[in-house]
Amino acid sequence: MNNYEINNEYGYENYDYLEEVIEETLRSEKVENSVFSIVFVDEGKIREINRDYRGKDSVTDVISFALEDVHDEFSVGLRVLGDIFVCIPRMKEQAKSYGHSEKRELSFLIVHGMLHLLGYDHMKKEDEKIMFQKQDDILEHIGITR
Repeated sequence: MNNYEINNEYGYENYDYLEEVIEETLRSEKVENSVFSIVFVDEGKIREINRDYRGKDSVTDVISFALEDVHDEFSVGLRVLGDIFVCIPRMKEQAKSYGHSEKRELSFLIVHGMLHLLGYDHMKKEDEKIMFQKQDDILEHIGITR
C-alpha cells in the first residue's frame, strides 16, 4: 500500500483529480509500499528551496527531493521516496503560457516530480527521451492530454 500526503501550504483548490494521477504513476512504475509527500508552495518558498538546496536563486515550477538510493528498502519493505514541492503560481503561469488547463499542468508537474523520486532524470538527451515518454504515457492513459 502506498501512502502519500498533499500539504497544501498555498491554499490551492480543486485538485481531487491528483489521486488518479498519483495512483496511475505508481501503478505504471510498479511501486508498492511507498511513502512520499507533495507540498504546494508559493514563489518565495520555492525560490528559497531552490537557492538553499540547488544553488539557484530563482523561482522554478517543481523540485523533488528523492530520499531513496537505488530502491533501498527498510527491512519491512517500505520505500521512503521523498518530497515534491510544486510552485502553484508558476504552475498557473505555465498553464496559461502553454495554452492548456491547470489540471493538465499540475498533473504533468506531479508525474514529473514523482518520476524524479523514482530515479528518472533528464540531464542527458537519451534519459530525457525516456522520462518524457513515460510522462506522456501516464497522462494519456488517464485522459489528461495537451
